[in-house]
Amino acid sequence: MKLLANENFPIASKKHLADNGFDIVHIGETHGGISDEAVMKMSIAENRTILTFDRDYGELIFKYGYKPPQGVIYFRWTSYQPVAPAQFFMELLKQNKIIFENIFTVIDTDSIRQRKY
Repeated sequence: MKLLANENFPIASKKHLADNGFDIVHIGETHGGISDEAVMKMSIAENRTILTFDRDYGELIFKYGYKPPQGVIYFRWTSYQPVAPAQFFMELLKQNKIIFENIFTVIDTDSIRQRKY
């Protein structure tokens, strides 16, 4: 699974995912300051799932028609340890119950919602 971590995704989580064999690029390390649209285009071109704490990606998908084939995962958390998003994501994958392709996934502290596009 190829991942694209937005600038607001914790570096500690990015490193944890990379250490566990994920092909992950962090925007803050490689393309700091680019627009959300540019991140979206990069994810589409490189076939990567976006990991973000930015709700604007839902608007890019449902209002402006971007359709990243590997999906967008929006963490809607306000308080967490820096490695927690990676650990939570890896646990979701282990459960093998959720698909992310062509889906906008919202992970709240107590629920997961998904909407196809």
